[in-house]
Amino acid sequence: MRMQRAEGPRRAPGALEAEVLTILWEAEDPLAPAEVQDRLEGDLAYTTVVTILSRLYDKGVAAREKQGRSFRYHAVEDEAGLAARQMTKVLDNEPDRTSVLARFVSNLSMSDERELRKLLGKPGAKD
Repeated sequence: MRMQRAEGPRRAPGALEAEVLTILWEAEDPLAPAEVQDRLEGDLAYTTVVTILSRLYDKGVAAREKQGRSFRYHAVEDEAGLAARQMTKVLDNEPDRTSVLARFVSNLSMSDERELRKLLGKPGAKD
């Protein structure tokens, strides 16, 4: 007998991973898959939650620790760290990094440009 998915709007690609990651960021301690499942919106199967947690672990954005016969998960990085990792991944996949960086920098707002200059320790950064 085949189980049917509960009717309702489908999540956008990657949305479920983002929801799970947000739950991990907000948790003070590592969570078991059942605890993540309880905090998620909607009626998701336990196996689906385990699959998402395993994917996040495989991507290196979640870590896990063995407790008994199962794992507890926690986020490896905060949101800023994850965004930085994604930006690095995009650069790593581009054959012309210089052009990508130049385009990125040329599209920064003045305040973002000042922040970048401060971070790089370049002259011209005004507080």
